[in-house]
Amino acid sequence: MPGDRSTVSGSVVGRFHGVAPTTVQITNQKEAESNSKKQGGCRRWFQKMCPCCCRRQSSSYDITDTVITDDGVKPTTLPEPPQPHTGDNELEELMLSVRSVDLLSSKTGQNRLEHHTNLYHGNELIIRRGQTFQMELDLSRPFNSNTDKLHLELKTGPVPMVSKGTHIIIKLVEELEDNSWEAKIVKQNGNRIKLSVNSHHKAVIGQYKLTVMVKCPKQEVAVTHDPSKDVVMLFNPWCEVDTVYMDDEEEKKEYVLNDIGRLYYGTETQIGARTWNYGQVLDREEIKCGWISANPSLSANPSLSINSPDDNGVLAGNWSGNYVGGVSPTAWSGSVDILMKYHKEGGQPVKYGQCWVFSGVTTTVLRCLGIPCRSVTNFQSAHDTDVSLTTDVYLDENMEPLDHLNSDSVWNFHVWNDCWMSRPDLPPGMGGWQALDSTPQETSQGTFRCGPASVTAIRTGQVYHKYDTPFVFAEVNSDKIYWQRNLDGTFTQIHSEKKAVGHFISTKAVGSDERADITHLYKHTEESEEERIAVETASRYGTRPDVYSTPMAKDVSVEVKMEGEGPRMGEDAQLTIVVTNLSSQPRRTTLHSQVAVMYYTGVLKGTVQKNKLPVELMPNEGESWVLPYQSYQNQLVDQAALMLTLSGRVSETQQVLATQTNFRLRTPDLNIEPEGDAVVGKEMAAKITFTNPLPHKLRGVVFRVEGLGLQKVREVVVGDVGSHSTVTLTEHFIPTQAGPRKLVAALDCKQLTQVHGVADIDVQKETSNYCWGH
Repeated sequence: MPGDRSTVSGSVVGRFHGVAPTTVQITNQKEAESNSKKQGGCRRWFQKMCPCCCRRQSSSYDITDTVITDDGVKPTTLPEPPQPHTGDNELEELMLSVRSVDLLSSKTGQNRLEHHTNLYHGNELIIRRGQTFQMELDLSRPFNSNTDKLHLELKTGPVPMVSKGTHIIIKLVEELEDNSWEAKIVKQNGNRIKLSVNSHHKAVIGQYKLTVMVKCPKQEVAVTHDPSKDVVMLFNPWCEVDTVYMDDEEEKKEYVLNDIGRLYYGTETQIGARTWNYGQVLDREEIKCGWISANPSLSANPSLSINSPDDNGVLAGNWSGNYVGGVSPTAWSGSVDILMKYHKEGGQPVKYGQCWVFSGVTTTVLRCLGIPCRSVTNFQSAHDTDVSLTTDVYLDENMEPLDHLNSDSVWNFHVWNDCWMSRPDLPPGMGGWQALDSTPQETSQGTFRCGPASVTAIRTGQVYHKYDTPFVFAEVNSDKIYWQRNLDGTFTQIHSEKKAVGHFISTKAVGSDERADITHLYKHTEESEEERIAVETASRYGTRPDVYSTPMAKDVSVEVKMEGEGPRMGEDAQLTIVVTNLSSQPRRTTLHSQVAVMYYTGVLKGTVQKNKLPVELMPNEGESWVLPYQSYQNQLVDQAALMLTLSGRVSETQQVLATQTNFRLRTPDLNIEPEGDAVVGKEMAAKITFTNPLPHKLRGVVFRVEGLGLQKVREVVVGDVGSHSTVTLTEHFIPTQAGPRKLVAALDCKQLTQVHGVADIDVQKETSNYCWGH
């Protein structure tokens, strides 16, 4: 405010023989210059006598000096009008100050290259802990290691404390040692010295303020801090003693540095994929400003910080189908837009997300922090609500589902994250991949969070290990248990389906669009003794420890088969029910079939068809089943998912037949065809084509187009698209980054979801050369 003054970073203290003190307060350069004119020869003399202690801010210096005595900060003093003095040169030679600090933070410099941060935007110092970095100091005179003192201080967090590792004092040493904060002068040339600084492998992650402190025998301590010289510290998967160390170089490229990937959805037999822009490398500058600086302790509980129910995390979840006031979850195609929106709106949750969006943002944030991370999709993902570690289906006396009791569900798919770290809090062998789920499903210790749970513990059924291992185990490896209500209101177990859930997909390798089946990491994939031991071991720690006490004999099986990629949106859905008689005697049953529209989370919206199918059970008997388009066209919700439930009892043996099959109606893709040469700085175009597969009009169609190194997110309002009509959009943009890039587009429309496409574009620096695919 006008007239206000502050003694912040501009105050100085000097002590000279025969000079009376005068107090001065400096607020900024203009005021300093004004004061200088008012004080005339006195001020100019003092600047000449002690330029290191009374220096103005200017473009030639990028630091601020303050001098502190052992008794604390003293008022700044100025001498009286100049008197004849013969010791000017001697005094200047004695004083020591730091004129400038160079953190050698250029993207092409040694620090960024050695710390694998050279791809990040911006020219600030971004380093990884447990590794040395270099910096240079320009001093007011040559440094004398015998008499001069120098040390560095790093501070992070609201209340830096040495005991908490948030206030770090780095002293000069003769030789650097591993696993400690130290600095060594490795080069000296006149007034300039080069330091090699070693960071501790357990350093707190976040943004540090750097202070340089110098002292000589005839001078108090001089403190130098420049806000523009802050240091960002990340986890270090290249450091063998860091908790996130990963030894495979290719995996580090994929799970730390790769800024684009694929997220999978659909059903186990109808797997869909969409490209996701993580953006943690090319857009690291924006991510850092919007995330790390605001949330330096995120790594302590990332799943809690991504969802919004408890602490205004990044994303608000919405599974209602009504996305008024926000963006439909299927419309997002990258994390950066979400994180920047969260930052710009002052930390208000961004609307809206579902599991793959929560996972995509989590991958971005953890990779941004240096933690190896990947998004994984579990098909047939169970949601156990009572810690029984089984998926329970309740039927009445007539074999009809009891919907009010069937709170357990099986999601068509669920996307969460694996993050890589050691687990010193668990027994040996539990480190490596840890399951982490940011989607708010159930509370853990009173808040919506899940994990990290050791994948090894999940695979072996050791559900007593923290955190939230029982819940994740049930998602992955719970059996489906059927219970029938008795006349007295109790329930009897009548059937079980083993290994009914858990099939994992993730990206395969760097730059690859192939998917990798990682189911074997979470569970035994063969029907084996180890698999049964894991399941039965886990069940003993659930609410029904005796559920596996009585094995059941079977001689009839029922399964559902699907042709090719399955039914498409807008067409009749046709599946085949195969009932197999494994005995030598005839078998008869009546199959009850029920088709329900389902959210991908496994929550049923409503039944669209019910039938009874009498079956004479001959060997390998097959029955065809058709669901007309008219039966479901006005009932579908996001993901276009349906559930077919079959149940029945064999008349001769009283064996129960029961199975549930999830399937989705495939949606069309967006076709993206690049046009023109792909060259940095040269405008090019891409033609995006979409055909409405439905026999009715789509209303309010919006395209969202983006591509890292190509263009930022842009919304294009298309409007209504007629029945079976084709719409073509030509998008113009100017590439800014050379190399292989991906242009991603998604369609946002209430009547049709999960419509997207991707084109590969090879951007050249000088010559044009591109390839495209869909």
